[in-house]
Amino acid sequence: MVSVVGRAREVAALVEVLERRAACVVQGDPGIGKSALLAVAGQLAAERGFRVLTVVGVESEARFPFAGLHQLLRPVLDRADRLPLAQRDALRTAFGLAGGSAPEPFLVALAAVNLLAGLAAEQPIAVLADDVQWLDEQSHEALAFIARRTDADPVVVIGALRTGHPGPFLAAGLREIEVVGVDEQAAHKILSAHPRDLSAAEVRQIQCEAAGNPLALRELPAVWRTTGATDPQSVSLPAKLERAFIGRIAELPDVTRDMLLVTAVDPVDTLFEILAATAVLSGHEVAEDVVAPAILGRLVTVTEGHVGFGHPLVRSAVLRAETVRRRQSANAALAAVLADPYRRTWHRAQSLVGPDDRIADELETNASMALRRGAVLAAIRDLERSAQLTSTSSRRGHRLLLAAEQAFGLGRADLVDRLTGAARRTALSELDSARLEWLREIFHDGVPGDAIRVVELCDVAARSADAGDRDLALNLLLGAALRCWWADTGPAARARVVAVATGLGDVETDARYVAALAVAEPVSHCGTVLTLLDRAVPGDAESLRLLGMAAHAVGDEVRAADLLDRAETLLRAEGKLGLLPQVLSMQVQIRLELGDWDRAAAAAGEGRQLAIETGQLIWNAGTIACVAREAGLRGDAERALSLAAETELAANRGRLNDLLACVRLAQGCALLATNQPQAAYEQLRRLFDPADSAYHQRERFAGVMFLAEAAAAIGADVREVLADLERVAAATPAPILHVHLRYARAVLAPDTKAEARYREALDADLGRWPWARARIELAYGEWLRRRGRAAEARVVLRSAENALERIGATSWAVRARAEPSGQLRCRRAMPRLDIR
Repeated sequence: MVSVVGRAREVAALVEVLERRAACVVQGDPGIGKSALLAVAGQLAAERGFRVLTVVGVESEARFPFAGLHQLLRPVLDRADRLPLAQRDALRTAFGLAGGSAPEPFLVALAAVNLLAGLAAEQPIAVLADDVQWLDEQSHEALAFIARRTDADPVVVIGALRTGHPGPFLAAGLREIEVVGVDEQAAHKILSAHPRDLSAAEVRQIQCEAAGNPLALRELPAVWRTTGATDPQSVSLPAKLERAFIGRIAELPDVTRDMLLVTAVDPVDTLFEILAATAVLSGHEVAEDVVAPAILGRLVTVTEGHVGFGHPLVRSAVLRAETVRRRQSANAALAAVLADPYRRTWHRAQSLVGPDDRIADELETNASMALRRGAVLAAIRDLERSAQLTSTSSRRGHRLLLAAEQAFGLGRADLVDRLTGAARRTALSELDSARLEWLREIFHDGVPGDAIRVVELCDVAARSADAGDRDLALNLLLGAALRCWWADTGPAARARVVAVATGLGDVETDARYVAALAVAEPVSHCGTVLTLLDRAVPGDAESLRLLGMAAHAVGDEVRAADLLDRAETLLRAEGKLGLLPQVLSMQVQIRLELGDWDRAAAAAGEGRQLAIETGQLIWNAGTIACVAREAGLRGDAERALSLAAETELAANRGRLNDLLACVRLAQGCALLATNQPQAAYEQLRRLFDPADSAYHQRERFAGVMFLAEAAAAIGADVREVLADLERVAAATPAPILHVHLRYARAVLAPDTKAEARYREALDADLGRWPWARARIELAYGEWLRRRGRAAEARVVLRSAENALERIGATSWAVRARAEPSGQLRCRRAMPRLDIR
């Protein structure tokens, strides 16, 4: 067993993680003993029958895409053939083992998850990752993705990282094991194992300075009399340890220092490559024994032709000890000996100060190579560095915008903001200025409805189309249309979106055009959108997503469900999980409307997780509103009102009347389920008041049935609301509105007309609308029962009850089983819930 003096608590925690098949973060300062604890975890795992896979992050390797994930999975890549073809190809392409189209980063991560899951079916797997903060970003994201998905399989993930280094693994919500200094007794034991010629007073002072840090307890005694005793108290312990290593480095022969510097800037630890670059840097041939003094000084180790630093602080100490010019020279030396064009160009770029258009062009080529491997973050860095080395301002801005577009594809608002901010300071061409406007917009479709901004975007779109870039124009118009959806921008702004879109020419088959029309004007252009959807022949996931969005926007929930189901299947197959939260959020609302509540709940759970992981907060908020509605429909009023209040906070901050409409609908459903029709009516009525912040021209359609029920229960007069909806229905073939109106007409009809209205509603084709049909049957059966027509009522109510039970609407099904006396068991007094 690896020696870990004074770590009983931490070892016990690791044992628990292994036994529970969980994931955790081991976090602490440099030298605190994280690596030793991982070694213990590996031994404990092996003793328990786990197969142990390891990866160690290297700071200089962080720029090379998927290097860490490749290191982790290299021993088991022969099992990748068992993966689905798309996932296997994505993994091999990401690792540079095969050519092919650029894989989605999420597809690579999904392939890794499934590869580990397949192995774990035969033998439990322990993934041990050290220095996670130095993993390349693609591998870091993939490790977090794996860790969040350990519940279903016997896979344990334990990652160690330094305190103060945020990232996706730390943000994954895993159990954290904080490693602090060992106690005084353990510290004395560690010091005693490394005797030095020190006085008792010096030993006590070292123990005080080390503060229980095992590395400090081992390293400070060797240099105490030359560095430690004179360090000011303000100098941090890691800095003191670095100084200790720097002092040791200074004593090495010059050629050995050259070798250490090359090793520090080289992400590949191959001794042959390091020696070749050292020869270039030093100006003469070097032999393998050049490494010996560094080994003797416990600065590096050499194992089977690979060089490793004794501790990560040694690498930083080497770099700190050398000048910028020396570090650039080391990069130039590596570039001179490398055959790999990607790595050669990267090291050349690190060796430069000032512009160099030739290397800038090569870096742009590097970015293309990275994208072919699915390494989008690496491509962004290459493009950004390429821009820095570009002498022409307009070309520099163009490359920054190319990087920003890739950042948008990852859902990284922070990178988009930074890159567009830099591009704004360059002399952009007219098209790039339009592209900048789009990139500024795409992460702000949840801001308050700003009519002026919508018109500005439409004007930029028109200029882009005139310049010959209709793709950019459609992207801008879709962004403008989304502003109109989330928050009311008024009729003039919506009309401007439609006018520019229809003026683009032959774009009717483009899904972005259909979606822009539907989202900007879901009521007045419903008929046009439905005609375009009839003609659409979508093939790819993005077109299916946009057409599904369009169908949902105009209330064709059946068609939307089919399109979005197909989009979901393709997005999963292609690993485009960044778009999946949007599809899942829409599916929750649609499946609730169509009575597929179990699938709605499943979509909500996954959608929220993915929205949080990909930073799409507005889609997370929208999904929470749908979950609130589901809870209300199922009769869990307390949860529904709590979630609705959570969504309302987010909606009020952005004045997002779309979300506020969803909040009122959720509250109304919850209050109806708890027999509070008056309170339900007060909330639902706000959906239909154009002066109210919750009014939304399309979202109100989903509340028509519930308003009608609440109004009928309390005798409220909603004739004006119903008349307005009838006028809309006469001009708008929105299926959801017509389905809801059939229910409302029957429930609110006078007795002389009610039965005809009920039969008319039930005669309609509601085969794909089982929730609406069951609601109509329930209301009709209750109407029959109140009139003493018990036998007829029983038949209708039994059908309603069966359908409602299948859907999961148990609180509504109870009403169908009410006593013949008419005292509905679900209508008994319920405690009132405060929704203020």
